[in-house]
Amino acid sequence: MNKKFLVTGGAGFIGSAVVRHIINDTQDSVINLDKLTYAGNLESLESVENNPRYVFEKVDVCDAKALTRVFEQHQPDAVMHLAAESHVDRSIDGPAAFIETNIVGTYTLLEAARAYWNDLSDEKKLSFRFHHISTDEVYGDLEGTDDLFTETTPYSPSSPYSASKASSDHLVRAWLRTYGLPTIVTNCSNNYGPFHFPEKLIPLMILNALEGKKLPVYGNGMQIRDWLFVEDHARALYKIVTEGVVGETYNIGGHNEKANIEVVRTICGLLEELVPNKPAGLAKYEDLITYVTDRPGHDVRYAIDATKIGIELGWKPQETFESGIRKTVEWYLNNKKWWSRVLDGSYNRERLGTQ
Repeated sequence: MNKKFLVTGGAGFIGSAVVRHIINDTQDSVINLDKLTYAGNLESLESVENNPRYVFEKVDVCDAKALTRVFEQHQPDAVMHLAAESHVDRSIDGPAAFIETNIVGTYTLLEAARAYWNDLSDEKKLSFRFHHISTDEVYGDLEGTDDLFTETTPYSPSSPYSASKASSDHLVRAWLRTYGLPTIVTNCSNNYGPFHFPEKLIPLMILNALEGKKLPVYGNGMQIRDWLFVEDHARALYKIVTEGVVGETYNIGGHNEKANIEVVRTICGLLEELVPNKPAGLAKYEDLITYVTDRPGHDVRYAIDATKIGIELGWKPQETFESGIRKTVEWYLNNKKWWSRVLDGSYNRERLGTQ
């Protein structure tokens, strides 16, 4: 039986990958609910926007009245909650938006979902799911080189962003324990891939290098992250919301631990191969690497143990870091229209109805 998914934050980086996956690779339907903040870009969904199984609702997850209408009108079978402020640097400069969207927004959505779920038939109640998509940053950082985050690792968030996501995780689990709302939580490692907003590390390095701009690397560049190709993540999220067990937590990782400086050098190497004609006066792309003052409270190492989802649900990433990063660099080289409209703000002006 085909399902109908309410995807919050579906115009964002991970959300749009989830929407494209559901529309392109399944027979299910999507209601994409997005406030369209700066990181929400409907141009990431042009390939599916005319599909009859896709609907867009411009709604803020903090707007309880609008959420009630969406639930009543569209009658979803499951919620996939991805709407969130997610940039660590922005959370340090202005934490208020993170508290509002990630904590208050999650609470408001939980209450709207609970009211809707309470009125469902017994059969539909049993099959309904509230899937909350979170981050490995809630665990803090790892000291040992062999340690991994598991589903039972204690929370120790370091930034306003990760603290707000930790809070939302706790709310979701409380709504299961207190009210019986059938929830699932997932925590993922660093995503990368097509349609990634250019303020993030990988697209920033690609686009700066193409323009001959400096490649800013925090501290000594030895911070380690586990990199997950966004389309692998989308496949994992769909598998979890359709096959996962209520009340469970699943960690999703790419099995690709890389130091930031290694990631940047890999990008430079690919650009040497794919774009040998460099900006004037540049001998090699690596010459653009510039070390800058580290961010406050910067976590040193994240690494996910994704054993559980592999054993229990049979998921594993299809992309290695080498194949995924090549696909990513090639996508940015072939989709200048998309990222140039982000960089010059034209996607934003049209979204806001301004010139």
